[in-house]
Amino acid sequence: MYLTHITKDGERWDQLSQHYYGNPFQYERIISANPHVPLDAILSGGMTLSIPVMDQPDGLEELPPWLR
Repeated sequence: MYLTHITKDGERWDQLSQHYYGNPFQYERIISANPHVPLDAILSGGMTLSIPVMDQPDGLEELPPWLR
């Protein structure tokens, strides 16, 4: 399952990873899902990226929303 993200000028892979996964070091998942995108440090605006949805760890749905 994937989410769609339209880039803005100046975004970086690690920023996207932080935004979607809460961890800037998970950027390789996003890069792997988008082989059509040049591997530049800074992304151009207007590109469509696929963001892989990560499985939630077991028991996470039992936590209150502010702890998920």
